[in-house]
Amino acid sequence: MSAPLTGAARRDELAANLAQVRERIAAATSAAGRPEGDVALVVVTKFFPASDVRLLAELGVTDVGENRHQEAEEKAAACADLDLRWHYIGGLQSNKAAAVAAYADVVESVDRLKLVAPLDRGAEGRQVDVLLQVSLDRPDADGRAGCDPAELAGLAEAVASAEHLMLRGLMAVAPLGEDPAAAFARLAQIRAGFLQDHPEATVLSAGMSGDLEEAVTAGATHVRVGSAILGSRVNVK
Repeated sequence: MSAPLTGAARRDELAANLAQVRERIAAATSAAGRPEGDVALVVVTKFFPASDVRLLAELGVTDVGENRHQEAEEKAAACADLDLRWHYIGGLQSNKAAAVAAYADVVESVDRLKLVAPLDRGAEGRQVDVLLQVSLDRPDADGRAGCDPAELAGLAEAVASAEHLMLRGLMAVAPLGEDPAAAFARLAQIRAGFLQDHPEATVLSAGMSGDLEEAVTAGATHVRVGSAILGSRVNVK
């Protein structure tokens, strides 16, 4: 395996990859009959250094996603001088929720009531945007992540009632081994019902490197892309 690029070479690599992903998003947006710029990009930088975040910011990236608390907290502190929105997108433990709310601008992975109170407490003095992670898995699936669609209404009401949290919309991940178009079609139906009760919560975060086109077709307003921009993750522990 070749050594990772650094400096100007790394910037050029990121710029080229970022341009390709932006072209994919623009093409998918146009094909879906949606207006230009209707879909925002969150670049997922887990396992990559703060130096990459700085290069991405130079290249116009404004939204960065992380899914491990310790790494996210350290990286947000190291890049505090940059004008970035930090999205926490990973599974969230209730005993870490307050700490995550202290630096995250958006928490995308709220999937149970137990998280709401500590998030609200940790966000004191600032506002944290919240997306509810809804499960698209079968009820009997192993490692199922996300809120059951039937429990979404109660979770939404709890977040909407929290003093420092702002309910912004939904997040989902297409199940492994399933056609993402079918999974995201179900998500679109879930979202339609959700918007009847919360018409202001219009954000839909769905789609990653391999399925962003299907997500945009289904109405995603944000896509979360990591490997297609930053490359393979070689420092996974």
